[in-house]
Amino acid sequence: MPAVNDGIAVVTGASSGIGRAVAAALANPSSPDAPRFTVIGTSQHPENIENPLPNVEYLPLDLEDPASIDALAAEVLRRGTPAVLVNNAGESQSGPLEELPHEALTRLFQLNVLGQIQLTQKLLPAMRAAGAGRITMVGSMLGSFPLAFRSSYVASKAALKGFAFAGRREVRPFGVNISVMEPGSINTGLSARRTKYIDMEGPYRTEFSTMLRRLDRNESNGISAERVAEEILKSITDHRPRPLYATGSMAPIIFPLSRVLPRETVHWIIGRKHGL
Repeated sequence: MPAVNDGIAVVTGASSGIGRAVAAALANPSSPDAPRFTVIGTSQHPENIENPLPNVEYLPLDLEDPASIDALAAEVLRRGTPAVLVNNAGESQSGPLEELPHEALTRLFQLNVLGQIQLTQKLLPAMRAAGAGRITMVGSMLGSFPLAFRSSYVASKAALKGFAFAGRREVRPFGVNISVMEPGSINTGLSARRTKYIDMEGPYRTEFSTMLRRLDRNESNGISAERVAEEILKSITDHRPRPLYATGSMAPIIFPLSRVLPRETVHWIIGRKHGL
């Protein structure tokens, strides 16, 4: 694939967590030989960002608002052709399938899937015309290994991966690559921001609470956002970028195991890790 060594890099959800770590690595590389990009980070409210990163320009983006997506894309293209797009922004959601409100599902899929794809569609033609570009979709290992009471989040990340894997072949002849990054448990404070939908008087309350406690504990002991950013940078700099990158939650072990163990056994292992 054609290399991308400079130009504009767009990172959505760059105010915290993985997005902030990726934006920092792209704007301020640790090695003098590493590519250096003009980084545009997005945030729903960039004016409220504490300690904004040096060499990163923050622009507003609300993935629930098509007009906001259009405005961001237009502003990026006004400045030049994007070389890199990291679709990272999104929502983490939990709840029993039976109790997930329709409006919550609609919002989640707009944020985690449709908004990401809409932004990609706006920027992709310029990348294609330039003959080079790297697009990374930040998914989750749950997109490959589903967990009970996370069905909506699992489905959104699996959907994003489906778009990426299918679209990857479409854009490859034009010098553009699409990869997926699936992190496992990450210590980014996401637990406090996760949306939860559960009837605490209902039939699922006990197992849901058990899962959530284990999930929060696993994330508090998880890898850093900077470690995830290192893997994302590989999808941007590798000469032959892979379709899927993964790190954390024993990724080097669980992915090979999933190819030899029955699927039901893999699902049981994931459930047991979360107290189910």
